[in-house]
Amino acid sequence: MNAQVAAERIADVILVVRGCRVMLDADLAVLYGVSTKALLQAVRRNTGRFPEDFMFQLSNHEVRDLRSQFVTSSWGGRRTTPCVFTEQGVAMLSSVLRTPRAIAVNIEIMRAFVRLREVLATNKEFAKRFAALEARIEKRLGDQDQAIVEILQAIRKLMSPPASAPNRKIGFV
Repeated sequence: MNAQVAAERIADVILVVRGCRVMLDADLAVLYGVSTKALLQAVRRNTGRFPEDFMFQLSNHEVRDLRSQFVTSSWGGRRTTPCVFTEQGVAMLSSVLRTPRAIAVNIEIMRAFVRLREVLATNKEFAKRFAALEARIEKRLGDQDQAIVEILQAIRKLMSPPASAPNRKIGFV
C-alpha cells in the first residue's frame, strides 16, 4: 500500500465519537487485510490489552447517527453493533495482529493521528491570528459595514469545534 494513498485513506476513516477520535473495526479490518470477525476474535482473545479507553462498542443511537452521515452502511449487514478503537487501541492492535502488513499499516495509522493533531494545533494558531485580525477590522469599521462583521462571525462559527457530548465514561454500555 502506497504510503500517501494509505495516509489519505486512513484520514478518511477517522471519526469522532463521544468526543474521541476513533476508527471502526470494519475499516481497520480492511486496512489490515483481515476479516472483521478475525480482528474482533484477536481482540477477544486479548481483552486485557483493550481497556474501555482503547476500544468500545457503539450504541444503537450512535450507529444510526453514523449511518445517516454516510447514507449507507460502510460496515455492511451486521448483527452486532460495531466496535471502535481509539488511537491507543489501534496501537495495541499491532501487538495482537502479528502480520507484517498489520505492522506497516499500524505505522501509517499512527502517522495519520499525529498529522491530525498537528492540523488541530495549526488550527489553534490560525484561530488566534484570526481573532486578532477580527479585532482590528471591527475597530476600523465600527458600525460602517455590518456585512463584513457578519462574514467574520460566520467564519468564527465555522472554526469553532462542534459541541461535544458531556464527558461520559467510554466503554461497553
